[in-house]
Amino acid sequence: MTTSTFDDVARAARTLEGVARRTPVLTSRSLDAVAGARLSLKAECFQRTGSFKIRGAYNHVSSLDDDVLRRGVVTISSGNHAQAVALAAQLAGTSALILMPLDAPPGKRAATEAYGAEVRTFDRYAEDRDELLAAAAAETGRHVVHAYDDERVIAGQGTVGMELLEEAGELDVLVVCVGGGGLISGCALAAKAMSPGTRVVGVEPEERPAARSALASGGPVKVPVPATLADGQQTANVGRRNHAVMASHVDEVVGVPDAEIVSALRLLFERAKVVVEPSGASALAAVLSGRVAFEPGARVGVTLSGGNVEAARLAKLLA
Repeated sequence: MTTSTFDDVARAARTLEGVARRTPVLTSRSLDAVAGARLSLKAECFQRTGSFKIRGAYNHVSSLDDDVLRRGVVTISSGNHAQAVALAAQLAGTSALILMPLDAPPGKRAATEAYGAEVRTFDRYAEDRDELLAAAAAETGRHVVHAYDDERVIAGQGTVGMELLEEAGELDVLVVCVGGGGLISGCALAAKAMSPGTRVVGVEPEERPAARSALASGGPVKVPVPATLADGQQTANVGRRNHAVMASHVDEVVGVPDAEIVSALRLLFERAKVVVEPSGASALAAVLSGRVAFEPGARVGVTLSGGNVEAARLAKLLA
């Protein structure tokens, strides 16, 4: 297992030029007042496919040689990485097989299929993701594009943090949502290289302590997959490569309950007129609810990781 570096992130940024959007960094006096900080919100809800995931997926798929591309690619995802791999495969002229949970949001499945991917479903609460993915790769001969435990994916996701720091300048704290760990490990590499004094804090659903357990125990720990609104953070563990970066570059991980995620989602919609999905609001939720410590007036960067939420679900969440 090799260890990702900031140089990998910088190379990924060059690869993604003209493919991934340079998403805006938003500010809001209203949200600053609630948080007691100067917030810089990296709005990946405006990214292609609606989340940051295209960065890592394209950085990986674009590196594959022709023999591998002829076989096609396969991954497993609740929706955002699924869409990203489907689009990356389309751009690379290859095919994609996606394994998606039965309870994945219908809009995410529809978007994945619209990019030309084949979708197979599974029960996320009863079946092991890693085993299913390995079996599908062995059966089809397709190349695996892992959602987070992969150096090329980590490097691609790190361009989120790189762009945020380039625009916002040095930060006191960078707050990033954590599922499998691709985004936070990449962003942490960027933060510690570009702004060494920045504290990097991860946020995961309160009922899914996978990242907190990994940092406490010194390695990935599998936890029961919880029922949470934050479907993009329902992985049972962080990846080995992700943990290797997190152990040396991430200062803390905190948990946030669904109710606080919904409050942040609503506040972001009402005050900043920005729509995010529950996972996309989790980092901001931890900041607004006081779960992340910082001095009054601190410069705080926050990832809004995705905006793939259907209108009916959004209305229900906001009601």
